[in-house]
Amino acid sequence: MVSPGPDNKTEEEWRAVLSPEQFRILRQKGTELRGTGKYDKSFEDGIYSCAGCGTPLYRSTTKFNSGCGWPAFYEGLPGAINRSVNLVGGYYDAGDNVKFGWPMSFTVSLLAWGATEFRKQLQAANQLNHLLEAIRWGTDFILKSHTSPTTLYTQVGDGNADHQCWERPEDMDTARTVYQIDASSPGSEAAADAAAALASASIPFHKVDRNYSSLLLKNSKTDELLWAAAWLFKASKSEKYLTYVDSNQAWSEPVSEFSWDNKYAGAQVILSKVFGMGKQALKKYKADADSFLCALMPQSSSVQIHTTPGGLLYTRESSNLQYVTSASLLLFIYSKTLQRINVTSVQCGTISVSPTQVRTFVKSQVDYILGKNPLNMSYMVGFGRKYPQQLHHRGSSIPSIRMHPNKVGCQEGYSIWYKAKTPNPNTHMGALVGGPDSTDQFTDSRSDHSHLEPITYMNAAFVGCLAALINHSGSQNLKIINMSVPEDSYTL
Repeated sequence: MVSPGPDNKTEEEWRAVLSPEQFRILRQKGTELRGTGKYDKSFEDGIYSCAGCGTPLYRSTTKFNSGCGWPAFYEGLPGAINRSVNLVGGYYDAGDNVKFGWPMSFTVSLLAWGATEFRKQLQAANQLNHLLEAIRWGTDFILKSHTSPTTLYTQVGDGNADHQCWERPEDMDTARTVYQIDASSPGSEAAADAAAALASASIPFHKVDRNYSSLLLKNSKTDELLWAAAWLFKASKSEKYLTYVDSNQAWSEPVSEFSWDNKYAGAQVILSKVFGMGKQALKKYKADADSFLCALMPQSSSVQIHTTPGGLLYTRESSNLQYVTSASLLLFIYSKTLQRINVTSVQCGTISVSPTQVRTFVKSQVDYILGKNPLNMSYMVGFGRKYPQQLHHRGSSIPSIRMHPNKVGCQEGYSIWYKAKTPNPNTHMGALVGGPDSTDQFTDSRSDHSHLEPITYMNAAFVGCLAALINHSGSQNLKIINMSVPEDSYTL
């Protein structure tokens, strides 16, 4: 495994230091014949290095027999391997420039669920096609990420490195490191979420693009954890997924939150409808879905998530509105499910809660977010008379390329734009922020990412909440509003 140094050489100099086969492969883009290499079946201890430049690439301890006829390794040395794969598209997770596949899949599932449950309302508001475009942007990325039956790319960009820089996406020069799961480095949760995203998205596309819907469903059948299996059954009606969730009911447990890393309640709500349509064996899912409802309703004697003095559900300090919007979407859907399966109330300790009461409470959460709160603050940027001005978001806080064409470097972004006490130069229309604290107080400061950072899945859940309220009895119809922004502002 000895190799020459990384000198700049002429082709003749390379010929002098490389064997004929090494020269053909390294300099002429040749390929070693399958099964003929001396290292194909060798497992001696050592480091495998590039025969041309001498760079250490792999440890022998990461080598395995893949049966392909060439040496195979499940992991390279840190920083040694740059993968070339087309992962254009998808969504940055929040105010950073990293694509996290796991929460992105949850974002797509929430958008798709809203499109499925409230399709008529979205059509009435002329928003369905826009929502399908947003879903497809995410599912196209997930399809690209699934490069083989056993390989799924789950992240683009190094979160630690990215968070040390404050740059516009156009100026981004941090390493676009990619991370993957495969047979030797499994990640069942990330795979299950990708499966759930594709399966859930196949449903709203079924009526408008059946070929694409079929493609999504075909590629979704990769993992069968509860969340994924619930969506796969809902999308495919295949009994094998129903058998799976039935035989694994012991995994289900009562919870009080629904989030990107805790999806029990989502699976429980989906399967409660199946229970109500005659699959009585799934009764535990229905009981656990009831428990979720009771844990959030303020009048419940078994309430676990309390509200702020102003009436907002409060799960935890960091980005609390993500839990509010996801829980609200789930409760809107569950109240609809209860009516569909002719359940007039859920017993929460000593009181009964009706689907109508659930909807009324959840509407109060939407109203709070949009400005009906002690501060009269809308937590949706660009909506209402008073909303956050210092969004913790790189693209929003640095002038656009159109207004400031010169590159803004990593530390320049921090020193000049991140620390600025002025409103963001770009209005990120429609973005939700993390929201107020437990006492309904809110400080509009860009450095406070827990309360000022937008998150994709926070907005994704809110789309369904708003759609659920279109033509809602007793409330004003939602309208598409042209929101004005300052003339020198650039709307994202």
